[in-house]
Formats: sequence, structure tokens, C-alpha cells
Amino acid sequence: MASKKYLLLAGAVGLLTASTGFAQVQPAGYDALDSSKVSGKRLVQQNNFLNHQSNFPAKPRDMWELGLHGGLHMISGTIPAQPGFGGGISLRKALGHTFSLRAEYTGSIDKGQDYKLRPTFAANGNPWAATAAKNGGYIVPNYRSQNHQLSLDVLASLSNILFYRAEPKVNWYVLAGYSIVAADVDVDALNANGQGYDYSGINFTAKRSDIRKQLNDLRDKKYEQNAPSQGNRIAIGRHDDNQLIRHALDVGTGVAFKVSKRFNIGIEEKVTMPFDAYLDGYPGPGGSSKDFYSYTNVRFNFNLGNASKRVQPLYWINPLEYAYSELSNPRHMKLPTPVLPDADGDGVTDQFDREPNTPAGAPVDSHGVAKDTDGDGVPDYKDKQLITPTYCQPVDADGVGKCPDPECCKGKVAETSCATLVLPSVSFKGASTKVGRDQEAILASVASTLKANPSCNVLVTGHAGAKGKKGGVDLSSRRVDSVIDYLADKQGIDRGRFIKQNTPGESGTVDLAPAN
Repeated sequence: MASKKYLLLAGAVGLLTASTGFAQVQPAGYDALDSSKVSGKRLVQQNNFLNHQSNFPAKPRDMWELGLHGGLHMISGTIPAQPGFGGGISLRKALGHTFSLRAEYTGSIDKGQDYKLRPTFAANGNPWAATAAKNGGYIVPNYRSQNHQLSLDVLASLSNILFYRAEPKVNWYVLAGYSIVAADVDVDALNANGQGYDYSGINFTAKRSDIRKQLNDLRDKKYEQNAPSQGNRIAIGRHDDNQLIRHALDVGTGVAFKVSKRFNIGIEEKVTMPFDAYLDGYPGPGGSSKDFYSYTNVRFNFNLGNASKRVQPLYWINPLEYAYSELSNPRHMKLPTPVLPDADGDGVTDQFDREPNTPAGAPVDSHGVAKDTDGDGVPDYKDKQLITPTYCQPVDADGVGKCPDPECCKGKVAETSCATLVLPSVSFKGASTKVGRDQEAILASVASTLKANPSCNVLVTGHAGAKGKKGGVDLSSRRVDSVIDYLADKQGIDRGRFIKQNTPGESGTVDLAPAN
């Protein structure tokens, strides 16, 4: 039983603490109760949420992300690639907490140099014909490609939905999308005199690095001719009819590190696949080898927008943060009123009730014990004489006492109207001498009686302690003075109607009795 009581008490304290003590705690990433970040077209849903007519808040306005990127760009194809460079700009917008859409431009320059002899393949003209004629039909291919790429990619964030922390500091993502690529692919197939290269002085049995060095020393590096190609070309670039236009598929992955709510730095690997074998100017045997672009880049991303009207991009906000915050520190939830057992219905719960079976309607104190205002041993709900003076006690079973004649008036015949007056006693707790609210109610009834009987005087008796000890006499005297002061100053009773006396005894009361 005791354990249940403590459990119920803990539950009540917990609910009270959650609803008051933590009411000011707000989630760090996004406060669903903040309507200032909700667009006008979604305010109806937001208002329904705030009024508990919907379980879901409206999606907030969030910032756009502007990105600048640059890094290593290479073509993976038949011809071994040399490190190239790419760079560009992007604009990204969140579709939700997981998916976002990014438009991007990338410009790049790629180069490649082979190290072994290969047969020529003629397609839309053969720029290697002169070189092949000098080397028994073989060439050592090279290329330079200048590329312009427009992409539209969907990014899926993988690490912003967190169960054990509030805001993500790192955002892993994958991407897929579509690109259109314009590629200007040229080859260095003729020397400075416009003639084909003669490889007779090249030692093709040497190491690859040595072979490439010999070839670089041989070439003039002017890339004066269009590379072989298949499909359409348009007249853009240094030479007429040399621009390849290709559709492509993008895939990739990346990670971004939050520096602040306005700035993050990322690293990304993106692969673009145009499904074309001529991106490096050499198709390979039968053209079966499809080339693709590899772009390893560093990204500097800036969040754009007014922070007072927009939250961070949603892929930087943990959507569980608000839900967990609300569970821990409720600000919006409707909390039920704690229901604690009270068997006797006296307003004091059972775990605090010292008298758990008081009759219905019986007045009780803060501990659930039936009140006994005059301290005569009969509870108020049974007492037919609610306030019985101390000198009229003991009382009968109905709480009615029999009052003796006062000491001062024994043997005297009092006026019938005054002698029959029954005046209550005033109780003081501990060493108190101040008239409190409970005493004021009793003295107010005394004042009413005295006003109705203006010829009656009052004997005010205090109890000075055993054998009239000094401290007790002082305490008793001050209590008597407090009672007389209240009746005279607050209730307007003439001070000349009061007779003071102190008698031995340990009682904490001041007794009032007719003195006529």
C-alpha cells in the first residue's frame, strides 16, 4: 500500500513539474509553436494545430542553400586520365527533412595521355590519319576536353533523423539526377609543322612514366584537331562542329559539416555517365567502353534567407527534436488533471488522510481529521454547541457544556440577560499572541453578542502557567491584551466593559465570560 502511495505522489509531482518548471524550455532547431516561420498558405493548418484540432504542425519556411564548389575532375575511359580541375555554383532547396533538390553548373578541363600504341578508329573523320601513316597504322592517343555541365539532382539526407541527440552536426547524403553535358574534345595529332608524329624515337619498353615523358617532349600540346566522335555536334568552341551534346545520369554521395547555422563545408564525390565512348577521344575496340566523369570536390555552402522568418534548411533539422522536447517538457500537450484516490471524499487524498473515514460533508483540517473548533472532544459535525468556553467543559455527548458562576460573581445575582450569555474561548498555538483569522471569526461573534447586550461586561481570563511562573504570566497577559485590543479597535466595543484576570493553568486559551 505504501509503495502505491509513493508512486501516486511521484506521478503527481512529475506532472506538476513538467507543466510548470520546464515550461520555458524550447527545442533548439525548430519550434513548432512559432507561427512567424509559417507561410500564409499554411497558416490554417498551423492554427488548427495550435488549437488542438490537428496533430501536425505546418511545414515552416526554410532557407535556400547557395554553394560554391571546386576540385579534382577526371574522365574515366580508355585513355589514362591526368588530373583535371572542375568548379561551379549550385542552388539547393529542401523538399522536406530528407529530400532536397539541387540545380548546379560545373565547368571543367580534363586531359589524358596514353603510354602504348593503339590502332586508329575512323569516325566522322580521322584526325590521327597522318600520325598513323608514319607508325604502321598505330597511334598513342591523347586528349583535352573542355566541359560545361548543367545538373538537376535529388539529394537524400541520411543522418538528420536522430534518436539520441538534438541537432545534426554532420549530414551524410546520396544523390541521383540528370545532367546535360556540352563537351569540346580535342586531340594533339599533328606537330608544329602540321605533320603527323613519328614515334620511332620512343622506347615503349621503358616505364610508363618515362614513356609519357618522352611523348610530352615530342608533342607541341596545341590540340589543334577535333577528336573522333559519334552523334551530334554543334558549332560552339574553338573549332567548328566540335561540341558534343550528351544527356547523362548523375549518382554520388557526400558529407557536410555544420560550421554555423549559416555555413557548412562539404566533400562530395559525383559520377556523371553520358553513356558515350568518345569523351576521351578514343572509343576503344568496337566502342563498347563507355566513359564517365568523376568529380571529387570541396563545397562551401551558405544558407540564404531572413532568420526571423525562416528556419535552417530542413535537412539540417532533426524532425524528432520537437516531439522529444514535447514529451520531456510539455508546452502544447493537454495534460490530464491528476486523479488521486480520496475514499471519504473530504478533499484530502488517502496518502495524506489521517482519518480516512470521516462522514460525508464533515469539516476536516489539512490532515483529513474532523475539526473540533472548541477543543471539547466532540467533533464539529456532532457538536450541538459549536463553541463551548473552557470553563463550561467537560461537555456531554452532544458537545453541550454547563457553565459555573465566575469566581468574581459567586453569590451575586446577575441580571438574567447577562448571566445567560455563553461566550467562547480563543485558542492560541505555541507562544503566539497574535489574533489570527480563526480567532477573528470567533471574536466577531463575541462582538455581535456584546453589541446586542450593551449592559453586559466581559471577564477576560488568561492562563499564566503552573504556579503563575513569570514567563507564563507575561505570555498570558499579552494574549488577553490582544483579545481586548481586537474587540475594542476592530469591533468597536468599549474597553471599559472588559475585566482582565490571569489564573494558573497550562491552557493555551483566553476565556470570555459575562462579568455582571
